[in-house]
Amino acid sequence: MKPSYLTPEALHFFITSALLEDIGPGDYSSLASIPVEKTGKAQLLIKDDGIIAGLELAGEIFKAVDPALQVEFLKKDGDEVKFGDVGLIVSGSSASILSAERLVLNCLQRMSGIATKTQRLTRLISHTKAKLMDTRKTTPNFRLMEKWAVLIGGGVNHRFALYDMVMLKDNHVDFAGGIRPAIENTRRFLAEKGLNLKIEVETRNLEEIQQVLEVGGIDYIMLDNMDYDTMKTAVKLIDGRFLTEASGGITDETLPFVAECGVDFISMGALTYSVTALDMSLKAF
Repeated sequence: MKPSYLTPEALHFFITSALLEDIGPGDYSSLASIPVEKTGKAQLLIKDDGIIAGLELAGEIFKAVDPALQVEFLKKDGDEVKFGDVGLIVSGSSASILSAERLVLNCLQRMSGIATKTQRLTRLISHTKAKLMDTRKTTPNFRLMEKWAVLIGGGVNHRFALYDMVMLKDNHVDFAGGIRPAIENTRRFLAEKGLNLKIEVETRNLEEIQQVLEVGGIDYIMLDNMDYDTMKTAVKLIDGRFLTEASGGITDETLPFVAECGVDFISMGALTYSVTALDMSLKAF
């Protein structure tokens, strides 16, 4: 089942905008050099080991460029792939295949890089209850696909944007005058606007956690940039009353230790903002 943000309208908007950016008034290289009636086949060659993501999107891109193109999928999103595998075969108008090529590869390579990293890190914490989450540290206009890739890799999506969840971070708390007014103002605002949104509060120390527990009325407590001992104490202090999220400065090496503190979620911006694309190409045959 697709996440709620992957609506047909959202996918159409993304693909249309991306093709407009790349093709503009026309793919003149293909239009000029290839006869209109020329047809052919191309295969997606995998040149890295990892998790493939974006094949379903690739099918939609080919269809948007030319509904007559035929796509045969040899892999599916979430499959493990290795060097030399073939992900799909596309056949039809040669010019149409070339017009779609770059957008298909750009999406597949980046999404697969994200899915690969997400799965690798998820395996590091599989012995705990913690779930790995993404953040809003995404590429502008590509968040839809990056968060989709995290799901394909076995991770969990955090809020999609600023409008679908309230997160009271340190700056919100400081500007509001403290944790109590920040939470009380938020609850009043949501009630007045008729908004049913989850509330998360970022905490920087045990004192702030205690303040959140005293006020209540929230859903998640973020444990931000806490060391191992403090985080373990924080989880015991919260004692399951609210879900917990660890965040801030977590690396591949420290991830298992953070998970072993007993938190429910661990968010890592690095899942989307610093990944290496999975190498692949589309070759005629």
